Amino acid sequence: MTPIHRAILDGNLKKVKKLLESDPNLIHEVDEYNVPMALLAAKTGSLALVRYVVEYSRASMNIYDKKHRSILHYGTMSGNVEVCKYLVERVGMSPLEGDLDLVTPYELADSLSTQEKVGEPTSNTDYQGILQYFERVVGTPLSSMFKNPIRTGFFPDPSIVRVGNDYYMVNSTFIYFPCIPVSHSTDLIHWKIIGYAITNPEWAMLDELEGGNGFWAPDISYYNGRFYIAATYRLNDNGPVYRKQMVVSSVKPQGPYSKPAIIEEDGIDPSIFNDDDGRRYMLLNRGARIFELNEDATKQISEAEMLYYGDYKQDSEGPHLLKKDGYYYLFEAEGGTESGHQITVSRSKTLKGRYEPCPYNPIMQQTDEDAMIQRCGHGKPVQTQNGQWYMVYLCGRKLIGKNGEPCSMLGRETALDPITWTSDGWPIVNQLKGPSCLQIKPYLPENVQEITADDFDEKTLFQNWTFVRVPEVDGYRIEGGKLILKGSRINLDSMYAKNILLRRQTRFTFKAGCKMQLPKMKVGQDVGITCYYDENTYLKFAVFEKEDGLYIGVQEKIGEQVISHPMQKLKKTVEAVYFKVTAVKMDWLFSYSIDGKEYQNIAHIDNVYYLCEEGLKKGKRFTGAMLGMYAHAGNETKETLYVTFEYFKYEAI
Repeated sequence: MTPIHRAILDGNLKKVKKLLESDPNLIHEVDEYNVPMALLAAKTGSLALVRYVVEYSRASMNIYDKKHRSILHYGTMSGNVEVCKYLVERVGMSPLEGDLDLVTPYELADSLSTQEKVGEPTSNTDYQGILQYFERVVGTPLSSMFKNPIRTGFFPDPSIVRVGNDYYMVNSTFIYFPCIPVSHSTDLIHWKIIGYAITNPEWAMLDELEGGNGFWAPDISYYNGRFYIAATYRLNDNGPVYRKQMVVSSVKPQGPYSKPAIIEEDGIDPSIFNDDDGRRYMLLNRGARIFELNEDATKQISEAEMLYYGDYKQDSEGPHLLKKDGYYYLFEAEGGTESGHQITVSRSKTLKGRYEPCPYNPIMQQTDEDAMIQRCGHGKPVQTQNGQWYMVYLCGRKLIGKNGEPCSMLGRETALDPITWTSDGWPIVNQLKGPSCLQIKPYLPENVQEITADDFDEKTLFQNWTFVRVPEVDGYRIEGGKLILKGSRINLDSMYAKNILLRRQTRFTFKAGCKMQLPKMKVGQDVGITCYYDENTYLKFAVFEKEDGLYIGVQEKIGEQVISHPMQKLKKTVEAVYFKVTAVKMDWLFSYSIDGKEYQNIAHIDNVYYLCEEGLKKGKRFTGAMLGMYAHAGNETKETLYVTFEYFKYEAI
């Protein structure tokens, strides 16, 4: 321990002054956990020491520890209300800034105050007082706030519409079927999938498409009693035409929707704008191009023309128009979907007039490159029935793998923040502070969240299940409270594999498991759980039939590489297998049981870096980690393989 470290831990202000006067750069030291000295000073709870460090040392107030905790996090840990008041009111620190686990000082104070209540109170801490102070600063109790992202896991490219008191959202699904989920909410926070834009296998057009292609960036709108969903249909890169637009409609938000109408106009990210005069338009990138549609939005009836390329002028896409107070407001996503992603807005008095960029652009962007919530863009505004304005937008969170590689395992997600309108008529998101970790809830009635466990007691699958491309006609059935999955002749490493039933991974830390009745198998067949990104990267946790019997184990597929972990042999008398996956960020443990009581660990993978878009440089990797059930029957036998699953459970931790 260095002299400055010891002096700060002892709260010895006189010694700290003496050391820093002789060498001001000592304040830049870090302890053995890489915590800067200024943060440790705040943790002591000494207001005099904190004031000296802030006002007289060379310490920056933009420094963090390795978990991205700020000086206010450490001030909160001290239990001293006055230290927290000073850091908030004089230094300008926010109680709502999250660390890499998105834990804010406000939430930390709540957690510590709870521990304070159940433990022995100490004379020099007042976590309850800090919690009450933060509540006054924020203006609302913690129970009246929500956390971003609001839709965790693979829910990219959000589009939203309100009809009455109900909100509907759509997100990209690429090659997954059913295509384009339609989700419902009454409070903008809790969402439930109620249907899909394309449920007819003959209309999906996915069978020949590589992972990452398919249906991109849908938009939902409402016009004359019908819901309209538009999306880009993205083909493989092997033909002269590889992007088209499609439109479906329905009188019910959950569908069924009409047969897709195909519009042969190149571009991506379509949205439909209905003007006051009843004329209808579609917008597309690059920049924002516009053309007119017929009344039922099934045909293009004018040439596309540029409205405005964008303010940032790089990768302008995701255009949406809003007409308000005599202006046409044009929202665009710019800068690409990585760290430069942002939302800009421009406006014009006429639809095809000259668009003036907002002086506050970008109205949404993450500027802290070390924060957890990144790549914020592709947004669409919505007004509540109470007159408030909000924007849903795309975001992403990255873990850092064992070897230092980034991993966006959950894919691109959906966040929400409030819009306020400036006195000169411009919309800004979250007061230009970037994405929020913790935000005040809209004043709207709440509704329930989606179901995470499925006992297959219903006649149909829950809506949060999805297939990789279209399953076979007889690819699955639900019978007697059990799911019966037909084995695919083609393995998971091909885009022609069938009947792979998955759900989204929605948290970095989770438990998942299922019970599978063991079928009679042939050599070369395998059945069980898959943790899946695409046909190029996935893992199998399964039962494998080999020449010398049945084995259970884990097998990883990473590009051309197949890694088989040590497997354990099963007795032929085994009737059922219980699978369990326990994930803590990128560290995953696999265990199994044959009686559902005693579990045995079979494999431990400490870096599942390949279950994300950065995990392999091949093809278009725009989705997110999924997990679910599969069966591989192989081509060595003409007999059909059926596998029965009794339940599948997923629990976010």
